[in-house]
Amino acid sequence: MSANHATRAERGARATSAPDGRLLAGATMLGVLTLGALLGPALTPGDPLAIGDVVTTRLLPPFSRAPSGAWHLLGTDAFGRDVLGRLLLAARLSLGVGVAGSLLAAGLGVLLGALGAWMGGVTDRLLLALGDTLLAVPRLVLLLVIAALWGPGLGTVVSVLALTGWMGVARLVRAEVLGVRALPFVEAARALGVSPGRLLWRHVLPNALGSATVAVTLGIGSAISLESGLSFLGLGIQPPAPSWGNMIAGGRDWLLTAPWIALAPGVALVLTVVASTLVGDAVSARRGGE
Repeated sequence: MSANHATRAERGARATSAPDGRLLAGATMLGVLTLGALLGPALTPGDPLAIGDVVTTRLLPPFSRAPSGAWHLLGTDAFGRDVLGRLLLAARLSLGVGVAGSLLAAGLGVLLGALGAWMGGVTDRLLLALGDTLLAVPRLVLLLVIAALWGPGLGTVVSVLALTGWMGVARLVRAEVLGVRALPFVEAARALGVSPGRLLWRHVLPNALGSATVAVTLGIGSAISLESGLSFLGLGIQPPAPSWGNMIAGGRDWLLTAPWIALAPGVALVLTVVASTLVGDAVSARRGGE
């Protein structure tokens, strides 16, 4: 039995110390995309929001040069705007919305899950019932209803993502807090006179955030996908501000004659979601091996 335990411990130590290819690949893709989002619009030709000489610059194919001499790596759209510049500018919004929505949803889930598990009784049952009710409704339906009621915009998208994404995190944190509060150090702290609020926020909750961390990393890709879906339907980021969703929507009428307009943001969206999933899976596997 001791030998078997030692073998499991050695495997866990190797899993923790060995570099994970998924983490490296996902972090590299996200890092390149973030760097491009920060620096790209300043390096690409022209203003990605301005409509220039439409007659001479519209629908230029990738790797082409405009009559003015500007080189367009991914071509131009129907208004003569550089697709790469708009793609990288849209990355700022899409990544920002995805990260902000996921973090706010996780924060709300941590707060409600921890309070429910710690207080118990009616509070816990009410929060569980609310979470289960919202989980029973497809998230996309909730997103569409709330976005339609509030009106489209950046603030609406972030708020909607937070309000519809906290339930899973709350259940994870609740389970973790219930497990931690049964440990001996909690009883010892109570015996020493530590107040319930301080005991929860300073001692119990920091030991129960592992699952929430994994949920945040996995939720970023989902939040970016949902934001792009709302923008594609006209309920998210509104033109002329570019997002990957409204860029795809704007290019669907040109799929046969200029497919690069919709293809470029579509590929960027897929790569970002895949990278976020790889990072989340790697963090989950590393936590499971500890």
